[in-house]
Amino acid sequence: MSDTASPSVQPDLAGAEPAPPARFDTLPLDPKLLRAVADSGYLTMTPIQAKAIPIVLQGRDVMGAAQTGTGKTAAFSIPLLQRMLKHENPSVSPARHPVRALVLAPTRELADQVAENVKKYAKHTNLRSVVVFGGVDMKPQTAALKAGVEVLIATPGRLLDHIEAKNCVLNQVEYVVLDEADRMLDIGFLPDLQRILSFLPKARQTLLFSATFSPEIKRLAQSYLQDPILVETARPNQTASTVEQRFISATDDDKRAIIKQILKERSIRQAIVFGNSKLGVARLARAFERDGLRTAALHGDKSQDERLKSLEAFKRGEMDVLVATDVAARGLDIADLPAVFNFDVPFNAEDYVHRIGRTGRAGASGLAVTLVTKSDARLIADIEKLIKREIVLDTFELENERPRFERRSREDAPDRQERQERYERPDRPLRATSPALRTPAPSADPFFNKPYEASSRDEPPAWEKAKAATPVKGLSSYIKPKKQVAALFGAKKPAAPAES
Repeated sequence: MSDTASPSVQPDLAGAEPAPPARFDTLPLDPKLLRAVADSGYLTMTPIQAKAIPIVLQGRDVMGAAQTGTGKTAAFSIPLLQRMLKHENPSVSPARHPVRALVLAPTRELADQVAENVKKYAKHTNLRSVVVFGGVDMKPQTAALKAGVEVLIATPGRLLDHIEAKNCVLNQVEYVVLDEADRMLDIGFLPDLQRILSFLPKARQTLLFSATFSPEIKRLAQSYLQDPILVETARPNQTASTVEQRFISATDDDKRAIIKQILKERSIRQAIVFGNSKLGVARLARAFERDGLRTAALHGDKSQDERLKSLEAFKRGEMDVLVATDVAARGLDIADLPAVFNFDVPFNAEDYVHRIGRTGRAGASGLAVTLVTKSDARLIADIEKLIKREIVLDTFELENERPRFERRSREDAPDRQERQERYERPDRPLRATSPALRTPAPSADPFFNKPYEASSRDEPPAWEKAKAATPVKGLSSYIKPKKQVAALFGAKKPAAPAES
């Protein structure tokens, strides 16, 4: 793919008068799809949908760049369902329902959400869909695949498991979607993607949608997309204008108190708090629980069942705070989420765009607060470079702030002589912190209290006595005499050798 050869659909010029949003009923869609879209409550299209859907309906390959929360899922699922209606049939035979469209997503949560949207749009048709991802039993997924599906949504790892087990055949795939492709490359799915794409027919329509575009993504598109059209509704890596972004200077000890105070002051009923590590997220969730907040944790060490239950409870409003790693930063659509907190500044600047994209979706307003410590300077500089905006750190005053230990300066510290005098004061009590340091009690035996006295007897040392010992007469000088052993337990003393 070359930027000069491929046409692109760019955003409208800033000075042009904005056109009214296009309606779904103006598209050449089947009435069954239009009815499903209307049932979902959608009448007008978002900018990415208005620009991408007509191009996908024409059968062209597409690279779609749009902010998170602008409806990328509908931008590729609705036109693909329209194109697959020619294969629709009511047959129960699995052979009549081969896989026609393959959607690859980086995380289980995103794959599950895409599958829900596809089922919602295809509910009035006979097109079947199924989602497969890791962390759950393969048997139900195998049964669904062998029953026949037209739309397969999958994570790369679990799809390869099914391919190796011969549970699905991909030789009739006509449409491929790479959703959040940059995240798949970040996770390290590039070898898996290459293996999966090698199983697919060469003649196919490929769509690549993501909120951010990197040079690696463009190289991937050059390898697997055929003369794609670049669709952009905003500058790549741009954050939504409806999100209020705040960067607060804080210490690690104050972060949790700042979050609780902002939730209280703004009467925020629900929020997502992002952390960088699984262990840190688990500990933070337990701390919020102790503070009286209904909290759920979402990270990679949780089973898929636990993760789905936590998400559903949060969506139903049963949880006040969802503490999560970047597992939840991509593709999760939670309606009217008012706030997002970055407890830790993300290591990857692009993850910042995805994190704050959980709030302010579909034109709603939102708040994104990032808590910054002194060690985060390099990460903040990376975010500034990405979003092309100067970041100013705010200060935050905590209510009822606890007194802190004031570290004295070197000038105020006592000098060595003064410390020595304090230590050697006669009135300074000795502090015995352990039995080993206590002064031992005097012994009751006077023998052990006597000072050392040299022996008054004039005897040579034992080693001198040994030299002076003469061998027994009648024996060779090379034969050692028997040692004199003390008699024990009433033994008789051995008789002395007779002299000749």
